Amino acid sequence: MTDDILEIMTADKLPSPDERLQQEFNRWADAGEGEKMERHHLDITEKTMRLMDLRAGERVLDMGCGSGWATRMLARMVGGARPGFGQVVGIDISDEMVRQARASSKDFKNVRFEVGSAAQIPWEGNSFDKVLSVESFYYYPDQERALAELFRVMAPRGRLFVLINLYKDNPYSLQWVPKLKVPVHVRSAAEYVELLKAHGFENVEYKLIPDDTPTPENYQTTSFHSLDDLKAFKKIGALLLMASKPDLRNPARG
Repeated sequence: MTDDILEIMTADKLPSPDERLQQEFNRWADAGEGEKMERHHLDITEKTMRLMDLRAGERVLDMGCGSGWATRMLARMVGGARPGFGQVVGIDISDEMVRQARASSKDFKNVRFEVGSAAQIPWEGNSFDKVLSVESFYYYPDQERALAELFRVMAPRGRLFVLINLYKDNPYSLQWVPKLKVPVHVRSAAEYVELLKAHGFENVEYKLIPDDTPTPENYQTTSFHSLDDLKAFKKIGALLLMASKPDLRNPARG
């Protein structure tokens, strides 16, 4: 067997970037990280939702929904007296996270979860009035493809909200990059703004969302060099990107 053939066979066995993400976040799901993410991100997510101007009856996408905790919050905010009113769709690359999300959301008539990649969102175009992504965007292997897909599934004049804890302008966040087992993108706020504009989004702006959750003095952190670094990270806050899709409809696929 030649070296070239052996190299091709080895490459064929390597997982794709999406498969690596799925494997890693399935591991997170098995370790109970879904509940931890809710505790760690609840404060900044609630503040973000207050900025989303959510209204009863709107259709909302929770991209990278994990165990579905934010999806359920959105469902309560856009739901109404009529069952199934104000639909919220949660999509995640991890089939185990989606399984947990479905199991925890049986009482919700206006929630649906799907396994899918940000590079090929399993939903029809021009659908969602609002899109929320909490702490997942920097994991997407192809962010440009993901933005094109988010643009496609958003309704005309739809609004996009991307919440990111890992970005250049918060230097403390960079401390936990080496601890992650999958590649991530690290960009500045200005770089993200230009990226969104380059993909057709309008009214692009950003805001820093501090995390005001109290940090106990005896808290043990494994992600930061010290407790003071964790507090500084939370004080600077997460990066919230906000943008609009123009008043246009994407043509149907095919």
